[in-house]
Amino acid sequence: MRKLIVKMSVSVDGFVGGPNGEIDWLLKSMDDTAASWIVDTLWQAGVHIMGSRTFYDMVSYWPYSDEPFAAPMNKIPKVVFSRMGIDLNRSTQQSTQALKDSTSLQAESSFKNSPGMPYHMETWNNATVASGNLAHEINRLKQQDGKPILAHGGASFIQSLAATGLIDEYRLLTHPVALGKGLPLFSALQKPLDLNLVSTTVFGSGCVAHVYRPSANV
Repeated sequence: MRKLIVKMSVSVDGFVGGPNGEIDWLLKSMDDTAASWIVDTLWQAGVHIMGSRTFYDMVSYWPYSDEPFAAPMNKIPKVVFSRMGIDLNRSTQQSTQALKDSTSLQAESSFKNSPGMPYHMETWNNATVASGNLAHEINRLKQQDGKPILAHGGASFIQSLAATGLIDEYRLLTHPVALGKGLPLFSALQKPLDLNLVSTTVFGSGCVAHVYRPSANV
């Protein structure tokens, strides 16, 4: 049985995005050491899971990218949670605030996306769709052999996932910014969730990686 890990960036006041899904705040406070921590987490996964909105954002971005995150994001298999299935033609029409922020800030970095053909589409084209009950689908994935399941988002997907009580580990990269309002991580919980702190890593940019496990899993 493999474990389910959630990796999310959060503000110091617990938001994973601005009110409209803005993520410019998290990209601006990233440094090489924090990025390496994320890359290491990505490579540890046997499968990446996400909601459909995040899938469309990612398929519009990662196959074209030279960034360090691109290789694990493109090579590791995907499972998309969507009751309506997925249509890759929609990725050309997708324009969420998160995608706009990522594209804008990436253009300012030393990594350049190709304006032409994508580098790696195989795992995106062959993504598995999970359309059943969330808890049932997660339990089915956890029963399989292999490396951990890594959940990416979006916010509503992770909120629902947290509410199932099936997450084995939270890897939260806390950025040195308070948003005041936005998309919270744990708003769907029906009762308090007791967590044990497993590790803390401080990066030069002021970001802090916290790894937590639910007390019941320790």
